[in-house]
Parts: sequence; structure tokens; C-alpha cells
Amino acid sequence: MKLLKTLATLFCLVALCAFVVPTAIADDWNRETVITFSGPVEVPGVGAQILPAGTYVFKIFDSQSDRHIVQIFNQDKNHVFTTILAIPNYRLHATDKTVITFRERPAGEPEALRAWFYPGREWGEEFVYAKSRAIELAKETNQPVLATPVELAAAPIETLKTAPVEAVAPTGEPVELAQVVEPPPVAAAAPQPAADPLPATASPLPLIALIGLLMIGAGFALSAFSKRAL
Repeated sequence: MKLLKTLATLFCLVALCAFVVPTAIADDWNRETVITFSGPVEVPGVGAQILPAGTYVFKIFDSQSDRHIVQIFNQDKNHVFTTILAIPNYRLHATDKTVITFRERPAGEPEALRAWFYPGREWGEEFVYAKSRAIELAKETNQPVLATPVELAAAPIETLKTAPVEAVAPTGEPVELAQVVEPPPVAAAAPQPAADPLPATASPLPLIALIGLLMIGAGFALSAFSKRAL
């Protein structure tokens, strides 16, 4: 009897884990991150605007080898402020904290969102601005900025997935992307579509239930064997 109680307890613990693990996997896949801005921030993308100081949630909506789609939500995650096109940017050393970088603006102007690095990852998201706005930012910061000729104010997500991306200099002329995003060192491989863990699509509960039944069956077998031995 004690053996059966022990096996039942183990089964319950395993079943409990089944409800916890998928959430952790999904969060890592979409890199959900809560970020608080202490001042107003300009954000690019569909519905681009100035976000006031406050707390927001960043998520990866879609991930491909050469570009990502990032969405910024309110703290309750029931409203999307903007959907942003981004391409991978490499950093030499990953950190254990979220890193957000900005493009410095003249005094009194809100900082412009530049990149987002998720904890523990060498590859981050370098954000793309509409070309007209990218040229303005490039002039203000005297640095090239990622741009797309697609009008982002109302572009559907499917358009962002195939939109051309270039880097524009302060003069408005296109320059190499490498002047904006850091290429990986020779020894580092470029990110592949399979690099990120995929979201859990199938529940592990059937497998865990099967394991639990086998454990209980083994308990009955041991109990019967013990009675025969007596």
C-alpha cells in the first residue's frame, strides 16, 4: 500500500510539471520581455508613434533566418502599439539581462528605439524605420540607419516579411548593412531558422499519463509478487 501511495505521488508531481514546462518554452521562443521606459521613446513600424514613459511588453511575432517581426504591447498585453520589422544584429558577448539601445536625439527630443537584445543571446533585433524617417534620423545622429521603402504606417505583417531592407547614410545614399548591424565573427555561424526552440504544439500529457500508468502497473505487479512470496 505504501508503495502505491508513493507511485501515485510521483505521478502527480510529473503531471504538475507538464502544465509548467510548456509555458516556459513558449516564453523563450517569443522572448516575451517586460520593459519599462523612464522617458518617451520613438518606435518604428506599423502604427509608429512616440510611446510615453511606462511599462511595455516586447514579443517576437515571427522569426526567420534573416529577419524578425517584433510587437510591442501594453503591460496588460491586450493592445499592440506597433509591429516592427527587424534584422539580426550580432554582439560579441551575451549578457544575462535585457539590453535596449537607442539613437541619441537632440535635447528635448525622445530617444529613437534602435535594438533589443534578449538575455543570453548573441543575436539581437536591429529595428528598421520607414525610409523617409530613417534618413531624418541618420542626419540627426550622423550615423546610418536601417530603412525600408515600404510605407510602414499601415503595412500588413505579410508585407513586412518580404519588405526590402537597406541602410541609409545621413546623405540619404544607401550604404552596406554592415555599417549598421554587426556581422558575426568568422568562427560564428549565421543564425538559422531552427536555432530558436519552436513553440510547444503537442501536449506532453499523453506521454506522461502513459508513464504514470506504467508506474502504477509496476506497483501492482510488485505488490502481487510480494504477496506470493509471503
